[in-house]
Amino acid sequence: MMTNVATQVMTTVNAPYGADLSVHQLAAMVADPQSAVEFNAPVFSFFSEVPAAVQKQFLKGMDVDLGQASKVAGQFAKLSGYTLPLAV
Repeated sequence: MMTNVATQVMTTVNAPYGADLSVHQLAAMVADPQSAVEFNAPVFSFFSEVPAAVQKQFLKGMDVDLGQASKVAGQFAKLSGYTLPLAV
């Protein structure tokens, strides 16, 4: 079942890129360092366009390790030159 948070996140990351990720696919990808290596656009969108509080709610709701997701955000920050809220 989709929550309001998940709906907001999925609309933000799927629509601009014509992607069709599920919440479970996105949850796995935001904690996977390979997403940064491949510069996955929907994952970058998650870290750069979704508000930090909503990112944390999504991660918690999907049982994604915040520390691991923060590492992936850090990789994206280095690659892109953007400051990302969850980046470590």
